[in-house]
Amino acid sequence: MTDTATSSSGATGRADAGVSTLKGRTGAGAPAQTRGQTTVADGVVAKIAGMAAREVPGIHNLGGGVARAFGAMRERVPGGSGGITRGVKVEVGERQAAVDLDIVVEYGVSITDVAGDVRSNVIGAVERMTGLEVVEVNIAVGDVHLPDEEEESAPDENRVR
Repeated sequence: MTDTATSSSGATGRADAGVSTLKGRTGAGAPAQTRGQTTVADGVVAKIAGMAAREVPGIHNLGGGVARAFGAMRERVPGGSGGITRGVKVEVGERQAAVDLDIVVEYGVSITDVAGDVRSNVIGAVERMTGLEVVEVNIAVGDVHLPDEEEESAPDENRVR
């Protein structure tokens, strides 16, 4: 028998928030590793997807312009999320998850190749670590990072002092 996941609301299909619960078999005859439940929060799935996307060569950052600006402010606040889930949205159902990513790619890379590599890496990581089936990874390319662009947070050295 395989583990199944359910959302905290018990709803089927895609859900906006909550946790996934991996249910195992119970009873004296069941293997020890399957006795009980494992709960995986949606935020955990989002972190896994964000880390997996950032591992792909050609990805400069995650998040659109507004998301990156708010994420930069949150990173400066003590206790902020650190931006791991910036640009990542997940929806979790009973046994499946869907991931939406906003990405910024490096100039010169093939966007279609990078998107395919991101999908493969995210699907592999989420499925391996959570046991959920990833039914889709939607990618929105919001920007291209040019080699001579300064980082948004870098101070301008030529400004009046």
